[in-house]
Amino acid sequence: MKDLSKALNGRQNAILRWVESEGLVRVEHMVRRYQVTEQTIRRDLAWLAQQRLITRLHGAAKPLNSTENIAYSDRQILHHREKQKMAAAIAVLIPNNASLFINIGTTTETIAHALMLHQGLQIITNNLHVATLMSQKTDFRVIVTSGEVRATDGGILGEATLDFIQQFKLDYGLIGISAIDNEGTLLDFDYREVKVAQTIIEHSRQVFLAADHSKFGRKAMVRLGNLAQADRLFTDQAPPSDILSLMNDSDVALHICR
Repeated sequence: MKDLSKALNGRQNAILRWVESEGLVRVEHMVRRYQVTEQTIRRDLAWLAQQRLITRLHGAAKPLNSTENIAYSDRQILHHREKQKMAAAIAVLIPNNASLFINIGTTTETIAHALMLHQGLQIITNNLHVATLMSQKTDFRVIVTSGEVRATDGGILGEATLDFIQQFKLDYGLIGISAIDNEGTLLDFDYREVKVAQTIIEHSRQVFLAADHSKFGRKAMVRLGNLAQADRLFTDQAPPSDILSLMNDSDVALHICR
């Protein structure tokens, strides 16, 4: 942070302090305060986000936070084009009539959309949005896990969820993640969600991990596992060098979906 502060111009530094102080600042308010165009503010926010100093939202910015995830409605919008490209690349590698777990998250929901042209898929999911979408295909078999429904995003969690998943061994586990640190540690915000994702990994023959570039170096509190547990990583930009070294050592295939 100290080194990066030298690279900030006066307005960017002021925006960073404002966001850290207020918690959430809208672009329109920044435009009025600094008397610049919206495009200028968006460039400032893009640079700050690239340096892992803030989190960009739709029309706003908020601080990085290791204990609380971004709201579901904002996550649906963030990096949506990148998610679509990753989803398309994953769909190519999933054959018809495969069995798969799909976990919670807007990235995995995008993957579910990309799989709708497949045939004969058998899906187990703890994501109500995924279940609602994929159950529209009459040739798909969709099984929803037991457990408690989280109102914020339709995720299903709890001990009953773990017990249910442990009864199966499926071809693929499609996993989204909130953060990956430079040591390859997979991180998330909800302990219960992490336990479900760990169980999916353990009961999948192949694990496909999807994470756009914003997830690298992001902070989150709960340890899920390590990138080495995945068979393939799908992302939209080349990961940091430490991550690349880990992937090479662990034979994790990299798919950069531009």
